[in-house]
Amino acid sequence: MVTKLFLRPQSLPLTAFTPKFIFPSKRFLPIYFTPPFSTIIHSQSQFSGHTFSYGPSLRKGHHRFPSVSRQLPLDNSQPVIKTVIGNPERERLQNEKSEEVILDEDAFIRIFDIAALRITSRGCFELENRLRGHLLNWPRIRNIARVPGDEVEAELAELVGEQNRSYSDDGDGVDIDSLHRRIYGKAEDDGEPLSPVLYREKLVKTFDSKGYVNFRHLAKMSRPKKKKEKKEEGKDEGIKRMGKSEFSVVEVVESEELEGDDMKGLLGDEFKGGKWRGSTRLLLLDERYADKGVEELPEAIKALLKGETQESMKSTIELVRCRLTLYYDYWQMNEVLEALLPKDMIIPSAFETVGHIAHLNLRDEHLPYKKLIAKVVLDKNKPKIQTVVNKIDVINNDYRTMQLEVLAGNHSLVTTVVENGLRFHLDLATVYWNSRLATERHRLLSGFTCKDVVCDVFAGVGPISISAARIVKKVYANDLNPNAVEYLERNSVLNKLERKIEVFNMEGRRFISAMFASEKAPKITQVVMNLPNDAAEYLDTFKGILRDRSDVEFISPTIHVYGFSKARDPEFDFHERIRIALTEVAVDVDMRRVRLVAPGKWMLCASFKLPRSVVFSRRGLNM
Repeated sequence: MVTKLFLRPQSLPLTAFTPKFIFPSKRFLPIYFTPPFSTIIHSQSQFSGHTFSYGPSLRKGHHRFPSVSRQLPLDNSQPVIKTVIGNPERERLQNEKSEEVILDEDAFIRIFDIAALRITSRGCFELENRLRGHLLNWPRIRNIARVPGDEVEAELAELVGEQNRSYSDDGDGVDIDSLHRRIYGKAEDDGEPLSPVLYREKLVKTFDSKGYVNFRHLAKMSRPKKKKEKKEEGKDEGIKRMGKSEFSVVEVVESEELEGDDMKGLLGDEFKGGKWRGSTRLLLLDERYADKGVEELPEAIKALLKGETQESMKSTIELVRCRLTLYYDYWQMNEVLEALLPKDMIIPSAFETVGHIAHLNLRDEHLPYKKLIAKVVLDKNKPKIQTVVNKIDVINNDYRTMQLEVLAGNHSLVTTVVENGLRFHLDLATVYWNSRLATERHRLLSGFTCKDVVCDVFAGVGPISISAARIVKKVYANDLNPNAVEYLERNSVLNKLERKIEVFNMEGRRFISAMFASEKAPKITQVVMNLPNDAAEYLDTFKGILRDRSDVEFISPTIHVYGFSKARDPEFDFHERIRIALTEVAVDVDMRRVRLVAPGKWMLCASFKLPRSVVFSRRGLNM
C-alpha cells in the first residue's frame, strides 16, 4: 500500500558532504543549474571508496527520475546546463533578464529506503522513548509520522464498532466507548449530558423544510472552507509540490499484512492492509535497519514485538518498508552551495541582515558565481529575506555609503530595521547601517543615565541617538549626509522621541565647535564619535575649544571614539593616535576591542574623560 504523510521542520543542525561543479561563463546565461551529482547516485554501495557521515546527505539515496541521471556527467569537470527551449514566453522573459539564474530544484530530490514500525496512535510516544537509540533521529525529521487515511470517523465507528468491540478490551482494536465519549460527549449507558460545544453542533444539524431551525448563521460558519488547489504552470500534474513548511514525504511501500483485504472499500482505496486497528502512526527506524528482516533487528525491537504478541493474540505492531523523500526545501544553504560551487572553494555561509536585505561581502573568487550564490541565499531565507545585495567597492566617500549591487530579489533597498525595541527606516543605497554593531550599541547605551546629555557627532539614521533618547535627558544628533539626517528626523518621530532629540546637518568639526561654543557646553556629559575610519582625526577640535571662556563652569564630558587598527598591538596603536591628536600625554583611556572586521584589522572603542588641559589649551586651532 502507499500512504503519504507530510513532516514539518524542526530547527536542528545539518551536515552533509557534497560534490562541486564549475560555473559557466555569463554568455551561457540564462540557464538551469542542475547539480552534477543529481540522480546518478542510487545507493551507498556505488561509492565503495567513500565513507558517509550519519544522517541525510546529497551523496546518499537515489533520485526518483532515473532517466535524468543518464544525461548527467560523472565528474565535476563540466557544468550541467539545461537550456530552456520550446517555450516562447519563457524565452522572452529570459531575454529581458539575461543574467537570471534558474535552479533545477528537482535535481536535489533524494529518496531513502527506511523501515518503520506501524503502531497504534495511543502508544506511539511511549514506544518512542523505549526505542530512542534505534530510531531515525535525522535533523528536522520527526521520528513519529502520521498516517492519513486511517483516522477514526464518527460514521466509520458506527459501522465497524460491533466487530471491533470483541477485541478492543485486549488493546487490539477500537475502543468504541472512548470514541463515543470523544465524539458525542457520552457513550452508550452513560447518562452524562453533552458538552456545550457538542450540543451546539447537534442543534446546527437540526433543520426543517425552511432550513436550519436554530443558529442558521452558525450553521453557515460551521461548514469547513474548501481548500483551493493552485496548480503551477509547467509542472507535472503527477508531482505534488510541497508547501512552505513541508519538505519531506514518507510513503509506506511494503507491509507484512498484504493478504487481508477485509476492510478494503469500507475504508477507501488508500487502506489495503489487514485487520483495521483504527488510528495508527509510523515509528521510523534507524537507516541501518532499512533492508533487515524481523530476525535481524536489535534485541530491543524484537523483544517489543514478541511482548506485544504474547499480551494479545494478535500483534498490534507491524514492520513496514517506507520511502522517505527529501526535497530541495529540506537541504540547508551551505549544503546546496557546497554542491554547486567548485571544490575547495570557501562557502559564503554568513551575511548581514538589514531588514529584508541580505548584505553579502563576497570574495573575488566568488564573483563569477555571485548570481548563483544570491539565488540560493534568497531561496533558503524566504520570506524574511527578499533582496540580496553585494558590496562592490570599499567605502571611500564622505557620506560612508556603500556601493551595492542587487543580485537577487526585488530592487528596493528601502527597509525597516528593529533594534532595541525601536524601528528605523533607512535606504541602504544612500545611508550607512551596520547590524553587526547592535551589541556594541547596546553596551554603550547601558552606561548612560537619565542625567546625561549626549552629543552624537556622527549619528547616521539614529541607532545610538534615538536609543539614547529613551534614557538620557537630551540628545544632540548630527550627520553630514542630508539623506541620513532626513531619516534621522523621520525615525525620531516614528518612535515618538522627537522632543528629546535636536538634529543638525553639519560637518563634524563645525558641529563640535558650535556645540561647545554655545551655552549647551556645560550640560554635555557624553560625546559619541562613531566613525571608525576618521573619528580619531577629529579629536584635535577639542584643543583649546574653551580657551576664551575660562569663566565657564566646565564638567569634563566622556568621549567615546571608535577607530580601526591593523597594528600588532591595536590598543597601543590607537592610544598613541588619540594622544597625538589631543597633544596630551596623560590621557587615561579605557580601551575595548569591538570586533574583527578583517584579518588583522580590529575595530576598537576608546572611552576617556576629556582633560581640562586640552579644553583650555592656548594652542587651539583657528576654526
